[in-house]
Amino acid sequence: MSKLNHAKIVLRRSSERGYAEHGGWLKTHHTFSFAGYYDHRFNHFGCLRVLNEDRVAPRNGFPTHPHRDAEIFSYILSGELTHRDSMIQKGKEGAQGKEFYRMKRGDVQFTTGGSGIAHSEQNEHPNKPVHFLQIWVLPWKSSLRPQYHTLSFSDDAKRQSFVPIISPLAAGPEATPAQEEAAIPAISGTIPIHADFVMGAGILEPGKTFRWAVGGGESAVQSRRKRNVYVHLPASRKGGAKVRLD
Repeated sequence: MSKLNHAKIVLRRSSERGYAEHGGWLKTHHTFSFAGYYDHRFNHFGCLRVLNEDRVAPRNGFPTHPHRDAEIFSYILSGELTHRDSMIQKGKEGAQGKEFYRMKRGDVQFTTGGSGIAHSEQNEHPNKPVHFLQIWVLPWKSSLRPQYHTLSFSDDAKRQSFVPIISPLAAGPEATPAQEEAAIPAISGTIPIHADFVMGAGILEPGKTFRWAVGGGESAVQSRRKRNVYVHLPASRKGGAKVRLD
């Protein structure tokens, strides 16, 4: 395996991100320009447009609001988050009910905004906050058919290696309606996304080493020599996390 001596690595400390508090119910860090935070150096990273790290107080959340032409997903770190949207049928994953899906640690809820969708995300727990990542990715084409996926990825698996979470729709940008309906991802067991984008997650114990194939392997993505890699360490209350890239 080659070393990363050819790669340009940019360190972005947690304290350098945008930060906002809203009415005592939301504490949010913005990795990229978002809402009232703007930094021309950090508008996006390839097709990765938004990475917000949010903490929402009990019995609070984001009321119903619209989205379009964005691939949007939430990755739950702790607590629980209840998702509702304007789609009537959420698919077989939404087994908790057609009206809502309540996510907990390890759950990923994914929505293709496409031609237009409205959703809400609320922490309905009576006394526990929720800590989660909200991520937006720019799709490879506009006005896609809105879709919804949820999957869960265990901590046990993430302690063994990086676990692929999201990978491109295998059929690519020119997928037929039937291929869109089948929603087959390039990497089996992941959520399909309409973008040249792969996400994995791992829980590294001190002294442990994981390997990750950039792009999830060339068979999973559009082949090109130059690729972007973003490594995000969720903030703990005490901070101090470190990672070494070889």
